[in-house]
Amino acid sequence: MAVVEHAVAPAHQGPHPVDARPPLRRLVPLSMQHLLVAYAGMATMPLLVGTALHLPEDRIRLLISANLLVSGVATVLQSMGLKWFGARLPIVMGSTFTAITPAILIGQEHGLAAVFGATVVSGLVTLAIAPWFGRCLHLFPPLVTGTVIAVIGFSLVPSAAGLVTGDGRGGKGLALAAATVLLVVVVERVAPPALARFSVLVAMAVGTVAALPLGLFDGSGVADARVVTAPDPTAFGAPTFVVPAIAAMLVVQLVNMVESVGDTLAVGQIVGRGDDAPTVVRALRADGAATVLSGALASFPIVTFGQSVGLVSVTRVKSRHVVALSGVLMVVLAFVPVLGAAVAAVPGPVLGGVSLVMFGTVGAVGLRILARADLTEPRNLLTVALAFALGMIPLGAPDFYAPLPSYVRTVLDSGIAVTGIVAFLLNLLFHHTGPARLRKEPAR
Repeated sequence: MAVVEHAVAPAHQGPHPVDARPPLRRLVPLSMQHLLVAYAGMATMPLLVGTALHLPEDRIRLLISANLLVSGVATVLQSMGLKWFGARLPIVMGSTFTAITPAILIGQEHGLAAVFGATVVSGLVTLAIAPWFGRCLHLFPPLVTGTVIAVIGFSLVPSAAGLVTGDGRGGKGLALAAATVLLVVVVERVAPPALARFSVLVAMAVGTVAALPLGLFDGSGVADARVVTAPDPTAFGAPTFVVPAIAAMLVVQLVNMVESVGDTLAVGQIVGRGDDAPTVVRALRADGAATVLSGALASFPIVTFGQSVGLVSVTRVKSRHVVALSGVLMVVLAFVPVLGAAVAAVPGPVLGGVSLVMFGTVGAVGLRILARADLTEPRNLLTVALAFALGMIPLGAPDFYAPLPSYVRTVLDSGIAVTGIVAFLLNLLFHHTGPARLRKEPAR
């Protein structure tokens, strides 16, 4: 049974836009857009885990380098594909925030080696069950995927706001973020299409320059960074395999798989290709292979980055070659920390302003997919209502589930996980169980 309604793409002269390769003069800056938008997320996961575990600064830098290396390799694999691996869509890969709390708890009790061992096992499990997800994809209609994607986008908005207001920036930070968002809108509105594709890059460049007189630009990290280095997974010891750690990371990986399914289907719909079961299975296999590699190289679970969904939608640049080059650039940054420090010097309010646009766009894409479900059907409306309401609890009340055991909170503290579980189970209850009269599918 078809999972989603395939967009009828117009006839293309030459290759499909996903396969088209822009000239080098456009390819490089378009790839830089993806890199700049994703870099903060890729650095944040290892930074938070390393800081919480009181690691020395040089070890934290090794975690960041390993994360960039694996994320770059995974991005190239996902976008270009290799045999049975990779969606062959413009999808950026990186470490997931869902794993932050479990990684810290595991690291405190069993050490980082147990985190990496659990990551390897969770990747292997993903590889094993990816085909099953493909066979069950009919259980993820627009009612479910649209709701999950919308919550993915909107639940990330507070992290973007944190970039704007962090470190006591006050009114200056708010003003710079607002100007950045406004510039994206202005470029999108008045610039010719060729320039509008670079609206995010233009906004980040102008915002960074504007931060100088406001005292919001800090380039000291560039001067302190090494010019060349190499990730060193042996610095943390060989991965160890601890059952409680593995169990916790498997829960995280299940959440990641639901998120990957949603992101892959969303990108497929945006570009007009690849919103089908075989593509999702290849995407999940790439997730699994990248996560195995990540654990082996002293990093964390790898998942599709929602930011790439927003950026593809905003810029309308569908080429997977653009994203593949951004993956190559991530690998370069892993070995040249001084370049990574230069990217990291983009002021928080500028990056936060751009992220607000990206995450809001991801949420809007989810609503667009959700609109294809029949929300005049009371059961569908109840499904969306409960999935959104319960998924928003961890955002508005982070301590709501504090009295529960830690292994339960691993799931419930993730709004994305709760939304996915609730939407999936209610859709199953209302449309795939009981008498035939209950199995009316949502309108598509």
